[in-house]
Amino acid sequence: MIAQLRRAEPADYDRIVAVLDDWWGRPISTAFPRLFLDLFFSTSLVAEQDEELAGFLVGLFSGSNDEDAYIHVVGVNPRARGTGLARRLYERFFELARADDRSVVRAITSPGNRGSIAFHQAMGFTVTGPITDYHGPSTERVLFELRLSE
Repeated sequence: MIAQLRRAEPADYDRIVAVLDDWWGRPISTAFPRLFLDLFFSTSLVAEQDEELAGFLVGLFSGSNDEDAYIHVVGVNPRARGTGLARRLYERFFELARADDRSVVRAITSPGNRGSIAFHQAMGFTVTGPITDYHGPSTERVLFELRLSE
C-alpha cells in the first residue's frame, strides 16, 4: 500500500517529535518546537500508511518575501525509505507553493549530511556552501534553492 499524504494538523506534533531523533539518527527534536505545527500546519504535510506515521514535511511560506517558501524539516520512516515518499512530499509542497504564487523553495542542512545534499541535487536544487557561521558562530550550513517553473 502507498502512503497517503495529507496536510498536517497541530495535533500531529506529538507523533512527529516522538520519532524525530530516531529517524534522523541523532538529536534534532530541539530544532522542531511545537510552534511550527501550531503556526504552519497548513503548509506542512504528513504521510500515513496503515494508520502509522510514514513521513512528514514541515514547510512554511515567508511572511516577508512573497516569492519564498522554506522546508524546515523532513522525515521518512526508515522502513519507507527508498519508496519515493520523500520525493512525493517535496512535490506536494511544491504544488502548495505554486498555488500560493511562490516561485522559490529554500532549505538548509549541515555539510556532513551527504544524503540530504544528494537528495536535493537529485530534486533539482542548486547547492551552495558550506557557508561558515550561517546558523550562528561556528555553524556551517549548505544552502538549497529551487526555482519553481510556471
